Amino acid sequence: MTEGSDSDGAEEVRLTSNRFVRGLWFAGGLLCVGLGALGVVVPGLPTTPFMLLAAACFARSSERFFRWILDHPQFGTLVRRYRAGKGITLKIKLLGSSVSAFFVTFAVFFAMPQHMLWPRVFTGFAGLLGVLFILTRPTDRGD
Repeated sequence: MTEGSDSDGAEEVRLTSNRFVRGLWFAGGLLCVGLGALGVVVPGLPTTPFMLLAAACFARSSERFFRWILDHPQFGTLVRRYRAGKGITLKIKLLGSSVSAFFVTFAVFFAMPQHMLWPRVFTGFAGLLGVLFILTRPTDRGD
């Protein structure tokens, strides 16, 4: 297990010792970076939540990629502030919860067949939990 941290201790890396599990974390991080990059060009798809997830995955799999996320000029500051316990900016909270609510609502009422009651209920419940999770995170006021 390797550890590295900066001066405030909030940017700690704890690499998983099992190589297979580390590979899974790394693959998850790459997937999140890909989805986050897609969010840069697709209107309504938030980038920051995917980069937060990517940082969490890379903190367990690759110190190099973890540092790349934290040092990125576009979203590095947001990720560092979140990891330091400062929360998510109000703009990102509103955008993330709105987009999630929109797409879950669309899936449940229009995209999923009406006869699939339990998958629709599960999707709606999972979406509601996701929105509540976003909204209950601390709000970063930029102080």
